[in-house]
Amino acid sequence: MTQPKLTVRNLRAVAVKVPMTYTLGTSVQTVREAPLLLVDLESEEGVTGHAWQFCYLPAAAPAIAIMLEEVLRTVKGDPVAPVELWAKLAKRFVLIGVQGIVRMAMAMFDVAAWDALARAAGVPLATLLGGTPRLVAAYNSCGLGLMAPAAVADEAEKLLAGGFRAIKLRLGYPTLEADLAAVHAVRSRIPGDIKLMVDYNQALTVEEAIRRGRALDGEGLFWIEEPIRHDDFAGCAKIARALKTPVQIGENFSLEYDMERALAAKSCDYVMPDLERIGGVTGWLRAADLAAARGIKMSSHLYPEVSAHLLTVTPTAHWLEYVDWANAILEEPLRIVDGSAVVTSRPGNGLAWNEDAVRRYRMN
Repeated sequence: MTQPKLTVRNLRAVAVKVPMTYTLGTSVQTVREAPLLLVDLESEEGVTGHAWQFCYLPAAAPAIAIMLEEVLRTVKGDPVAPVELWAKLAKRFVLIGVQGIVRMAMAMFDVAAWDALARAAGVPLATLLGGTPRLVAAYNSCGLGLMAPAAVADEAEKLLAGGFRAIKLRLGYPTLEADLAAVHAVRSRIPGDIKLMVDYNQALTVEEAIRRGRALDGEGLFWIEEPIRHDDFAGCAKIARALKTPVQIGENFSLEYDMERALAAKSCDYVMPDLERIGGVTGWLRAADLAAARGIKMSSHLYPEVSAHLLTVTPTAHWLEYVDWANAILEEPLRIVDGSAVVTSRPGNGLAWNEDAVRRYRMN
């Protein structure tokens, strides 16, 4: 599809802090509120594109906003051509490095740019990219943090609302026995055909990951996610070889180069890039090509509204990770029907802000 001609006029960023429906307790930290940065790309032609960034820490939001000011200084007046603008910005930031706050700003600008183009063309982002809006299989990743077995079982039942057929449980308790107790508690309360993924959030050593993973091999888990430090690709490869349960990594891939290294090392059975860390829509498309070339299934990490569109054009598309963190500030939250995300047929990526809610949750 021929892309419309738009020109970069302005970038706006607003930070909000939204209460989470379910507290997320991981092996690293407990999160009760989602700090988000809402990004608007305004074009000279009057079309605005949207993106949101999960900032992890509230203090990161103003830092990303400041870096977006530098992005604007670099591209103001340029045509909205995401691939070319990514290359221009990468050159601008080559000395500081396209990592961390810099990468966050570039990626959200890229997401907003693609959204603006789809809106100007009057088509969904999926269509602009050569796909078709459709249902995308999703698993519920809200909550299921580190809790007592009874509490985690209660929450698992609640997460099946909306017809979800898959949910994700955080592990990384002090002992293997506690990990197993959490798995057994959840299994005892959900139907046997529900897929159960588990995520260690990098909590273990290689040796401990193999020990716990082998104990979990008989539990019918769909995957074991990020058992060790995210950039230890050799260690991940050792774990993947040792376990029967598939190993999933990828949310911390920094651009497609990390993914190339991980795949070359045979570090995992599945991959799940993060929309921001992989480099926005432009980076995702490159990652999808890598996954297709290797024949490895590719899921998403966070950002479900946009990731759902991208999975429609991912040759080895697997699962959408669903979180509801942005729902409170969206005009139309992503719909889930019978456990699948409904990719919007409206122009763009589906993001539009509920301005009353934005004012209510805006950070001071």
